[in-house]
Amino acid sequence: MAKKKKETDSKFEFALGKENYILLAIGFAIIIIGFLLMMGGRSNDPNVFNGEELYSFRRITLAPIVVLFGFMFEIYAIMKKPKTDNNLKTKN
Repeated sequence: MAKKKKETDSKFEFALGKENYILLAIGFAIIIIGFLLMMGGRSNDPNVFNGEELYSFRRITLAPIVVLFGFMFEIYAIMKKPKTDNNLKTKN
């Protein structure tokens, strides 16, 4: 009986499956892309205000939508049930 306990103790499992971690990495990349889209708008002359560049569609609308999509994708990646061998055998 002690041998069985040691075997189960030595087996280490992650909370999520491999596919979930891949999806988390993809979601993180989407969020980074959204923040990169927000960058810019700097002027060479501090006395000149360029509102068209600063308040462009890319920075005000597109980038926040991309970031929100990235966060929603992260939630999906966490909530997705990982595929196990038992689930595949029972379905087939």
